[in-house]
Amino acid sequence: MPKRPVYTAQIDYLQLMDEQGNLDEALAKDTLSDEQVVHLYEFMITCRHLDEIAFKLQRSGRMGTYPQNKGQEAAALGSAFAAQKGVDHLVPCYRENAALYWHGLPMHYILLHWMGDERGNQIPEGVNVTPISIPIGTQMLHAAGIAWAFKIRKEPKVVLTYFGDGATSEGDFHEAMNFASVLQAPVVFICQNNHWAISVPRDMQMASETVAQKALAYGMPTVQVDGNDLFAVYKASKEAVDRARAGGGPSFIEAVTYRLGDHTTADDARRYRDPEEVEVWKSRDPIVRLRKYLESKGLWDDQKQTAIDEKSKAVVAEVVKAAEGIEKPVTDDIFDSTFAGPLPAELELQKRTLQTHSLGQFPEQAGLRSQPQHV
Repeated sequence: MPKRPVYTAQIDYLQLMDEQGNLDEALAKDTLSDEQVVHLYEFMITCRHLDEIAFKLQRSGRMGTYPQNKGQEAAALGSAFAAQKGVDHLVPCYRENAALYWHGLPMHYILLHWMGDERGNQIPEGVNVTPISIPIGTQMLHAAGIAWAFKIRKEPKVVLTYFGDGATSEGDFHEAMNFASVLQAPVVFICQNNHWAISVPRDMQMASETVAQKALAYGMPTVQVDGNDLFAVYKASKEAVDRARAGGGPSFIEAVTYRLGDHTTADDARRYRDPEEVEVWKSRDPIVRLRKYLESKGLWDDQKQTAIDEKSKAVVAEVVKAAEGIEKPVTDDIFDSTFAGPLPAELELQKRTLQTHSLGQFPEQAGLRSQPQHV
């Protein structure tokens, strides 16, 4: 009997705006209005400025290790803009600050997190984001579970979860993808393929030609987009979010981008990256590209740039002031923020004495053994 193909597939690549800021007006129809693009550009400027200040805070010893978001603003913000603020949920990694800010997380919370203050992870009521995830890949399982809960409750909500290319080599990724696809959970998996899993290049961590094709194994709609193209990221994300909300299940988006900084401030990418590669990607900077587009449309000029730069500096100064000026946490927070409701007697004793051992909790017992024993 002759062999016959049982499966064929194609991965599409989506780019609406090239590196010179030229936009395919036909493909971009019904995506972003001029007013929205200007607003998003200004937002990206502020996020970039905060990112650079965060780097300086770490270098001056005022903050712990920090992963810069520089270069990946379009992938984060373009996708987040496609979700409904206050309705849909974001389950992030650690290079999506712009997405979190857009959905209402106060900017100083991110700084608090990297300063080691857990209050940065106490998400305000009404802000539908989960805390920053440091372990590579675990957050995708949370996203699949949250999305499944929405489906069970028949709530028309969608979850967007973010991760890097390295995370797709983790078991958690495949478990989350399988879970979401079998249960048709309303979740959008957004891979920010920035080409490096710390110091390991993409072609040394996977043999597949694209990351997007991994979604084929799970029967999931998938696409690869220019992750530095705000229009392309938004268009692909909007289609995926609308499909999920309509009951079409999960989708996968590979946003091809690049981290212009080190992996974190504990890293030195000069030891493993070719400087020429970095220079090529600097020319593809999403903010530079978007400014070229706005200028070509007569929507932007040097005067406006100066104004937004000054405004961003003022905003970021207030953000830093809020993070560094917060009152010191009290020890009770450890208990009050961990347990709901009245504490069991043993924990109440630990909270009151700040001790876990009996002598610490009952100091009057000290020395009892040295006392004369009476029979």
